[in-house]
Amino acid sequence: QVQLVESGGGLVQPGGSLRLSCAASGVTLDVKGIGWFRQAPGKEREGVSCISRKTDAIYYADSVKGRFTISRDNDKNTVYLQMNSLEPDDTAVYYCAIGEWTWDRGSSWYCEAGKYHSWGQGTQVTVSS
Repeated sequence: QVQLVESGGGLVQPGGSLRLSCAASGVTLDVKGIGWFRQAPGKEREGVSCISRKTDAIYYADSVKGRFTISRDNDKNTVYLQMNSLEPDDTAVYYCAIGEWTWDRGSSWYCEAGKYHSWGQGTQVTVSS
């Protein structure tokens, strides 16, 4: 049974940093694509950053480009989202999920929530002073 577990969320002041983890069981992440998504109250779930299977091409949403970094640790079967220079608009529940698409140029099309499965339960990130 595939299970993803997110962790690392919390309350942080504007300008601060957090590192989210997405630990997997029942699946080997190094052969899969992975996406990080977020959903704020009253808003749709949006793709934040995604990694393609096979090519490891990466997509970042414009709103996080230059501030967030996605990475894999295949030995730990875990994917991370390093979030720096956090802003109040980053406040949301963050989710990871598995993708099956292979792509070599990042675009928002490959980081749409409907293309991912096996969602974790989410971790809350709150950016506030």
